[in-house]
Amino acid sequence: MRSLVVRLDSFGDVLLAGPAVRAVAAGSSHVTVLCGPRGADAARLLPGVDEVLVWEAPWEGFDPPPVSPADIDGLVGRLRAGAYDSALVLTSFHQSPLPTALLLRLAGIGRIGADSVDHPGRLLDVRHRREEGRHEAEAALDTAAALGFPAPPGDDGRLRVLPPPDTGGLTGNGPYVVLHPGASAPARAWSPHRCAEAVTLLTDAGHRVVVTGGPAETGLTRQVSGGLAVDLGGRTSPRTLAGVLRMADVVISANTGPAHLAAAVGTPVVSLFAPVVPAARWAPYGVPVILLGDQSAPCADTRALTCPVPGHPCLDEVTGQDVLRAVHKLIQEPQS
Repeated sequence: MRSLVVRLDSFGDVLLAGPAVRAVAAGSSHVTVLCGPRGADAARLLPGVDEVLVWEAPWEGFDPPPVSPADIDGLVGRLRAGAYDSALVLTSFHQSPLPTALLLRLAGIGRIGADSVDHPGRLLDVRHRREEGRHEAEAALDTAAALGFPAPPGDDGRLRVLPPPDTGGLTGNGPYVVLHPGASAPARAWSPHRCAEAVTLLTDAGHRVVVTGGPAETGLTRQVSGGLAVDLGGRTSPRTLAGVLRMADVVISANTGPAHLAAAVGTPVVSLFAPVVPAARWAPYGVPVILLGDQSAPCADTRALTCPVPGHPCLDEVTGQDVLRAVHKLIQEPQS
């Protein structure tokens, strides 16, 4: 049984597909993950993945590419060459799997399943309907089970990645807290001055703080670190970042990929969660979490990329003291 799992959007979305990927892997001899460029690094971290195909879909992302017949034909050819027996198409609650399913059907894939609100015609062999409000990780597992890939015995369904490397050379000796100030969209970010305030308060309270960020965020991490924290901005690959997050006492992050990566390595999360998407579906999964941010703010459920409310009150009314209290609560409470 050669199986394909499709998740075309972001890094965090692919991590949330991890439990479903493991379920498919338990019933397959070979698993390929088809993902977009933003999710490829996450796909390479997932247990159970034998191959990763990267393709940028013209219906996904913040700035999707134009529709190109040659590009579409190339993808269909690659999929046909894979000779897949089944395909699981994973999408968020607001996305349609049907454009992808059409391409899979053209590639001759034998059995295709997805969660679909829209009538699929002949595009799907298994049309699943998710439970209202189901977390994205659980909804993906449910869809895999509907296609005939239940969670394997003994699998707890939590997020998981391949074992990360030892990162003590980056973080230094002793316990620490990670603060990740960046976010995939401005509407989800805690303001830099609030992040810097938290670094100061955490340091004053005796915590070592490590600030993380991607290559494009080095200016932000330098500003937030303020000479008080270890600044790892631009110094970690996704796999190395997993190691940094794994050894942290707590990770402080907005609703973005590193929050899900922290959950995948079992680290508690202080989640600065803008309600532009529902926390019930998108909060860090399977680890202790304290959710901060006004979930009833006017931006709720808008899926806005830029905050539509002046002053970004849903997050910027959260103070450094609020974060400090949340960190202490997660450290002091026994973790399951």
